[in-house]
Amino acid sequence: MDRSVMAAMLRDMLLARAFEEQAAQEYAQGNVAGFLHLYPGEEAVAVGVLHAAEPGDYVVSTYREHVHAIVRGVPPRQVMAEIFGKKDGISGGMGGSMHLFDRERRFLGGYAIVGETFPIAVGAAYAVAYRKLPEAVICFFGDGAVNQGTFHESLNMAALWKLPVLFVCENNHYQIGTEIHRHSAMVEVHKRACAYGIPAEKVDGMDVLTVHGAARRALERVRAGDGPQFLECETYRYRGHSMADPGSYRPAVEVNAFVANDPIAAAIHHAEPHYPSAEELQCVGPDCVHRFTEHCCAEGHLDPAAVEQLRQEVGAIVQDAAAFARQSPAPEMVDVQAAFLRNRRFETLMEDPQ
Repeated sequence: MDRSVMAAMLRDMLLARAFEEQAAQEYAQGNVAGFLHLYPGEEAVAVGVLHAAEPGDYVVSTYREHVHAIVRGVPPRQVMAEIFGKKDGISGGMGGSMHLFDRERRFLGGYAIVGETFPIAVGAAYAVAYRKLPEAVICFFGDGAVNQGTFHESLNMAALWKLPVLFVCENNHYQIGTEIHRHSAMVEVHKRACAYGIPAEKVDGMDVLTVHGAARRALERVRAGDGPQFLECETYRYRGHSMADPGSYRPAVEVNAFVANDPIAAAIHHAEPHYPSAEELQCVGPDCVHRFTEHCCAEGHLDPAAVEQLRQEVGAIVQDAAAFARQSPAPEMVDVQAAFLRNRRFETLMEDPQ
């Protein structure tokens, strides 16, 4: 793989982790209100998939979407400001953490309702197919959404009409606090796609190169007119479902086992008090991003000095984003009308690209 791509993926993974931990700190300090669903542990999925996408592709995500937005290219400043509910946020401060939206980057949003991503993605894919464009729609969702009726209805429609959509299940094993084998009769999520004749694959969601390769192949099939594709990325979130959830229902040995397979260096875990210390992680074993970093260095893509430079760079970006969000003004009622007009223009664009 090209060294620039390797470096870019590592940078995005480091930025994603640092951003989310900063968001957690801001929440703890009272700067963020409402729900906050964080992504640490799952970075390899968003980075691997979105680095395989094209700029013209559409992305639909869930309420755990900060990282998807940032990797897609939304400025961290605007993402953090939106989390703060500020006017300079990507949704004008009126969407908050769960409703990021960026028309220019074709990021069609995060959605708070479980299973809502499916019909949105299918609708966008229908518009693409109707206009015969070489674009794809990427639909992210968690394992907890696969028992919703919208999942089955949308897969059926996508398969029937051979729509250009890639379904990506971020299987982190827990639907809020319920382990997957307690809420699903079929725990191998990718096998559900077989009922609709959709090609499906299960991959290691803790390995960014594996995810990237699988997503690239799937998107090639989508663009070739082969219809919808399905990826199940088995991953793990280190925190609870949201900042209000301590995650105490998960055995410590399980958490430690997945942290040992962490796609990001253990050094940036210190932001969460109940994370294992760096010394404890070393006793468990090397993490995945450490191995990825060593791979980059061994193949000549990066050297230790370049990795350290990346860490410093993303740290500065995150601190700048937090400072920007704190200083941003709160939205006013007049901003609601402006936001409505912006969204109406986007809807018109989807109806008639001319």
